[in-house]
Order: sequence, then structure tokens, then C-alpha cells
Amino acid sequence: MSESRFRVTVGAAEVAGVLHLPDGPGPWPCVVACHGMGASKDSDKYLLLGRELPAAGLALARIDFRGSGESGGRHEDATIETRVADLEGVLDHLAKRPELNGRFGLLGSSLGGYVALWAAAARAGGAPLPVVTWNAPVSLSELPGADPEQAGRALVAEVLRGDRAEAPAGVARVLVIQADRDEVVPPVHGRRLFERAAEPRALHVIPGADHRLSDPDHRREALEQSRRFMLHHLASQRTAP
Repeated sequence: MSESRFRVTVGAAEVAGVLHLPDGPGPWPCVVACHGMGASKDSDKYLLLGRELPAAGLALARIDFRGSGESGGRHEDATIETRVADLEGVLDHLAKRPELNGRFGLLGSSLGGYVALWAAAARAGGAPLPVVTWNAPVSLSELPGADPEQAGRALVAEVLRGDRAEAPAGVARVLVIQADRDEVVPPVHGRRLFERAAEPRALHVIPGADHRLSDPDHRREALEQSRRFMLHHLASQRTAP
């Protein structure tokens, strides 16, 4: 396996990422990992994905949204709209990489899963983007434990306006993974996300798991479910559609 760093200019910000490739000539399908609030591409979960998905024949790109990690911009200016734009810019960049075959999936934890659903909805008329969410909310206005300071002023204002304040409906090829003891995103959000998705869709509940999937066994279970889902939807074809 190999890895390389890349940077993509999106608007006035530079978005940083790391691309992990399987061994062999490729080209490969690619999963783009989207971090949640207060995290980055270098959080443990995404480093794990960078090790495990390439071993299964899937490239993995982990990115920092603007205002986080190694990316430019200010966190307080970041919104769902800017995060979707960051993700679109990364997808456009990766689509030109000869090591990749043009087939992409999205995997996001918490707010990253929410952003991934909005990005998939925006591309509904093109090639499908399978999405896996880990403990993602269905509504940003229904998170009683959310910290406005951590969210940032621009995101709070976006939600108060009602812009992208709820997850999009009708996104197909969605796997919702939900911890049943999530202390940040109430577990009912996972059920409602599943109900809003279009077929094919799946819901997998992890008993006893917390929001961060801090137990290694719970994290491994989420990884295994995600890997199977992405292999089914991406690895069956090795050429761009």
C-alpha cells in the first residue's frame, strides 16, 4: 500500500488530503472519508480506514474540511454548504487521478456523514455515490447537546435560517451505522436517516456503542460493515462508468 498527500483549492481555501492506494496497478475505486466536528483526517478512525480499506482493494482519501486540520480557512466560517463544496472539489480532483477509476463512495462520521449525504444528493443526476454514515444526525436543530461555540457562528446561522438544517431525503445506496448508546446524536436519528433514504438502503445498529465508537470491537464492527457495503457497490466494476 502507498499514500500521497494532495491539496485542492476550493474558493479561497486550500483543502488538504491524503490518498491511500492498494498494492498493484489499479485503477481503483475510492472511498472519501469525511470527519466530524472537532475531528480531522488524522483522527484514529480515519487512520484505521487508511490501513484497512486499501487491503480490501479500495483506495481511501481522508480530507480536512476548511478550518480543520491542515486545511486553510477559518473554522468559524465553515458551514454545511462550504463543507459540501470542499468535498466536491476533492472529488473533482480525484476523478483526474490515473490511479483511480472514477467510482467513488463517501464515508462520514457524525457531521461528516451528514455532509456526505448532502454531497450525494447534489450529485443525484450523475454517477451514484454510495454513502456510509457513522452516528450521523438527521436534523442539526434537534441536537440538545450541541455546543454552538464548537459549531462556529456561520454554521449556527445556517441552521437558524433553515438552510440544510435537515438531512436530504431520497438518497439511495445508503448504509446507516448507529451506536445504540450514542451520547451525542440520539440513536433515533439513525432510524430516521434510514427512513429518509431510498432503496437500496440498510441500517446497522451496534449494541452498547458510544458516539466515538471508542471500544475497538465496536469500531471494528463498523469498519467491517462499511467495507462490505463499499465493496458491493464499488469494487464490482473496475472501470469508470
